[in-house]
Amino acid sequence: MSRQLINVEDYRQLAKANLPRIIFDYLDGGAEDEKGLRCNRTVFDQWRFKPQRLVDISQRDISCKLFNKIWDAPFAIAPTGLNGSLWPNGDALLAKSAAKVNIPFILSTASNMSIEEVAKSCDGEKWFQLYVVHQALAEQMVQRALKAGYTTLVIALDVGVNGYRERDIRNAFALPLSFSPSLVLDGILHPAWSWRFICNAKPQLANFITSEINNLEVQAALMSRQMDTSFNHEKLKKIRDIWPHTLLVKGIVRSDDALKAIECGVDGVILSNHGGRQLDCCISPMETLHNVAAHIDSPILIDSGFRRGSDIIKALCLGANMVCLGRATLYGLAAKGQVGVDEVIQLLKQDIDRTLAQIGCPSVRQLSTDYLTHEYSM
Repeated sequence: MSRQLINVEDYRQLAKANLPRIIFDYLDGGAEDEKGLRCNRTVFDQWRFKPQRLVDISQRDISCKLFNKIWDAPFAIAPTGLNGSLWPNGDALLAKSAAKVNIPFILSTASNMSIEEVAKSCDGEKWFQLYVVHQALAEQMVQRALKAGYTTLVIALDVGVNGYRERDIRNAFALPLSFSPSLVLDGILHPAWSWRFICNAKPQLANFITSEINNLEVQAALMSRQMDTSFNHEKLKKIRDIWPHTLLVKGIVRSDDALKAIECGVDGVILSNHGGRQLDCCISPMETLHNVAAHIDSPILIDSGFRRGSDIIKALCLGANMVCLGRATLYGLAAKGQVGVDEVIQLLKQDIDRTLAQIGCPSVRQLSTDYLTHEYSM
């Protein structure tokens, strides 16, 4: 009898069983000793709920308002790269799942489908996350996203250099995938994944391939996958000048950086430590969320480590406007394709609704620190 899938961890276990080790390690791994990866999960244990009683919770509302739009759930699908290695056309499947339930989908620069391909795949609202590899290329991608109908641009600030991901180094993970004897053997042991991989185009960095790159400096940066380490406030302002819609920055963990970003004209921030994949000993964004919320009035989104509806509720209580899901929905994708993504989303929506009922709060828009207690003073 197959295992019943009742939480995100169940989908993680199925994803692990379905994928060759080299692919699962890329999905699941973190930087260096992976202490940050573990902290992103254990940090939620620092807060406990203080349920309120004698409240009418017969009707509960998990929708949220962000940027003058009502979303059906207080979470989005975060930008993640190389999703085509988990399931063919993974980027489009994630976008379609998000569109079905009216939540944002954020496409990564490192996607296996291009900005234009994903835009054509569904009619939901789509956001684009930009890695600034080179200023000229960045401006080109901004214009492509604008032309393709993306409504929000997210600038990633937390990948100045690639994180030291030791699982990937030991596995020699890279694109294109090198068919080493170990990978061939692992593929034989995972025939369903191998069949899908063989029958579909091999994953590539589609946004780089489709770009019109005429500058030799840009080409060199792309070949070495080097980010623009000189990216600063002035360069952020230049992107603000050419992007007419909502602009967010991702990778913030400090209130002073959040304030500086707002001063540069961004419309909100995404608190993130890149899911523990960059700096191993980086603070969890949950540890800094309440402080950042006390210093800025602009919308705050947050990611890194969210697996339960109760995790999402805790973030909303501490001042987040929305949570971004990375691995959680990817485990669903790797486990069962789009069906798995849909099921993970539904599990989390039900979990959020159930948690609201348990703590005596009829709406996510009424959440506050009054529903939480912490071992330290907030």
